[in-house]
Amino acid sequence: MKKVLMPFLLIMACSWFISCEVDDDSPNFYFTALNTVEAQMPESFEFGKTYDIEVTYQRPNGCTFFEGFNVSQTAETGREVVVVGSVLTDEDKVCTQALEEVVATLKFNVIYTKDYVFRFYAGDDEDGNPTFLEYTVPITETETTNQ
Repeated sequence: MKKVLMPFLLIMACSWFISCEVDDDSPNFYFTALNTVEAQMPESFEFGKTYDIEVTYQRPNGCTFFEGFNVSQTAETGREVVVVGSVLTDEDKVCTQALEEVVATLKFNVIYTKDYVFRFYAGDDEDGNPTFLEYTVPITETETTNQ
């Protein structure tokens, strides 16, 4: 038992002495909603298929990075989509202030046979109210053949 316990205690003691101390434990980033410029929607969806939807969004500076999409179901076939970014808040980092348009791909599975309505967050208006780009995508009937 001592043969097993001694190396473990030695490793624990060494790691305590070697461990680094971090004075600031506050987060160095925060999440934010990014403005959608446009979405390349197909003319129609086919039930049961998966589609790649190219979404163009605005990256406001060099310290903001794409994290993904927040997709909320607003009705059976209604979807509200927000492009989510993270903003670095390190004081030592210099951020470029150039506005850049970037494309990301949203994978979407068609699970209903009714038309889909997508609302992509496009920023806030002058009164601080959210604005959206809205797209309606109909479902096409798949042809079945009897053999």
